[in-house]
Amino acid sequence: MKTRIVLGLSGASGMPYALMLLDLLAARPDVAVHCIVSDGAWEVLQVEMGLDRAHVAAHLDARCERRYSQQEIGAGPASGSWRHAGMVVCPCSMASLAAIAQGLGANLLHRSADVTLKERRPLILVVRETPFNRIHLQNMLAAHDAGATIVAASPGFYHRPTTIDDLTRHLATRLLDHLGLPDPHAPRWQDG
Repeated sequence: MKTRIVLGLSGASGMPYALMLLDLLAARPDVAVHCIVSDGAWEVLQVEMGLDRAHVAAHLDARCERRYSQQEIGAGPASGSWRHAGMVVCPCSMASLAAIAQGLGANLLHRSADVTLKERRPLILVVRETPFNRIHLQNMLAAHDAGATIVAASPGFYHRPTTIDDLTRHLATRLLDHLGLPDPHAPRWQDG
């Protein structure tokens, strides 16, 4: 059986990060990606990819085992008995962060994150906002205290990136590390 990973896309800017992560996960024959796309994510995907919704959906469907809308509250990822190895919300809007931090499972994205926390599975929230206000920081701390890993969408530069893909790949490979799926080709800091 393939390792299931849940990838949630919320309505924040930063879709190139999500798409790079999706590409890296989809390239692994041992991984099945289940995508949850929020209503807001559709709009941002179209703007940031420069494609209409049908083309964006085709792009996602070619890489996902299954794609869900936020309204599918009864889908597998909403249940603790539906096994998966971890969930990443990338990008994670401040609205989704707030809902997850407060346990508001009103849609599939937020409910799946809540279930991931209650089942003590890895939940990685790739927050995408700047600057952070006090409420954002408090919500990050609350999510962290509940068991989530907070990852700011801020790639490193020690690998001397020259393209946007280099930047998004760096962050995506760090996310793979946190899922226990390290990329052997990822740039790593080297001593000396």
